[in-house]
Amino acid sequence: MTATTGDKPLWDHSAAELAAGIRAKTFSATEVARAFLARIDATNPTLNALVDVRPEEALAQAAAADAAVAAGGHLPPLLGVPVSTKINTSQRGYVSSHGVPAWAGAVAEDDAVCVAGLREAGATLLGRSNSPAFAVRWFTSNDLHGRTLNPWHAGHTPGGSSGGAAASVAAGMTPIAQGNDIGGSVRFPAYCCGAVGLRPTMGLVSGVEPRGAEEFDSPLSFQTMAVHGALGWTVDDVRLGLHAMVTPDLNDPVGLPVRPPLGTPGRVRVAVVRDAGSAKPHPSVDAAVDDAARWLAEAGHEVEEVELPLLDEAARLWSLLLYQELRTMTSEIERFGDDAVRASLADSFAAAAEIWGEQPTLTDYIRGYARRGTLVGRLQRFLGGHTVVLTPVCAEPPFEQDADLAGPARMRELLAAQWPMQAVPVLGFPAISVPTGTRDGLPSGVQLIGGRFQEDLLLHVASAIESRAPRTRPAIAPQAG
Repeated sequence: MTATTGDKPLWDHSAAELAAGIRAKTFSATEVARAFLARIDATNPTLNALVDVRPEEALAQAAAADAAVAAGGHLPPLLGVPVSTKINTSQRGYVSSHGVPAWAGAVAEDDAVCVAGLREAGATLLGRSNSPAFAVRWFTSNDLHGRTLNPWHAGHTPGGSSGGAAASVAAGMTPIAQGNDIGGSVRFPAYCCGAVGLRPTMGLVSGVEPRGAEEFDSPLSFQTMAVHGALGWTVDDVRLGLHAMVTPDLNDPVGLPVRPPLGTPGRVRVAVVRDAGSAKPHPSVDAAVDDAARWLAEAGHEVEEVELPLLDEAARLWSLLLYQELRTMTSEIERFGDDAVRASLADSFAAAAEIWGEQPTLTDYIRGYARRGTLVGRLQRFLGGHTVVLTPVCAEPPFEQDADLAGPARMRELLAAQWPMQAVPVLGFPAISVPTGTRDGLPSGVQLIGGRFQEDLLLHVASAIESRAPRTRPAIAPQAG
């Protein structure tokens, strides 16, 4: 029997509802854990979103949460709330496989800092989410764990690289999932699966792995672009996940040693950018932007269409700065990666070569980072303290499965369509992907970009969209067409 409260099962409750219910003893953390484990049993065999679920450990964490409630006193904010972590992020006692068969025995001795934050917040760590090998595709499959399906339609990607995280959230396996993002890997999967996904400001959430892990000299693009973020079914879920993961860490080369003050919500200027110059939005994408802009105007915000070509320039820089550094890692990818990641990267490099040439020089690279600094300043001045930018998440609806393996021409289209995903990491600003409903049987959504450390402002504006957007869970009966 499925545990329910009111008119919905426990697995369909938000993280905030679950935390409040556990504190009030409306239901126990053990009941919550059992409800989500049953939901995983019902949906994960179809979706393959979570790859390492240990029910006994989850129930032991839940029992400890119930004991804490019984004892009274201070209770952490996510006590008893199920959360998943990604297979490329260290969790004590679990494999950090990165989807690579050769690393199937790489058991972490300790938690990554963001996972430690979730644990300290009282979350029940319920499973590991799937991703592509090396987390470098917008599609989720690998030779170790297999393919993750989109819960709305198997013929379309659940996104990547945090595809397992997004699919599990949409399916109700956990209300919150940890993911990471260097080119859309939180925001794009959230879009593809109809969830909410937040990429925080660079430095807000530590990206450092535990000291017991093998030392890795992180390339500069990883240090300046790669962040951990939260995915959730609701904006409030993401808010709770983010605040748990804000973990000051002096070991992080770009991390802040303190928790920064977050923005104060108020009336916001919304600058709508439909096309920065790379790709015309698909009609369904355009319609999602129309809906979001109208809803935000109804909510009392000042909405206006603008041109912001610096976003297109930043997206192009992404394909220079990130790919030039990925080229230095190709020997490891060739040795340990699967055929899909090798083929995808080869076509990605070919597409980037059409912009930057076959062999970008060290001077190109240096000038690219110099230009990045100029664009960061321009965007910060544009945003000020009360402006957010509304864009598509992608110029296309969720891609067909393995579209990046369809050849160089299709890869060029994918890279052009993903300009909203690429521009943000280069500049280091926060951005959130928020659903706007469904179109033609697939989720639709928009992206909001905010000023640095103004995550609460973004969440405030995203809530205005969420409160007006039609939402429904997927049927979890993907069709193979």
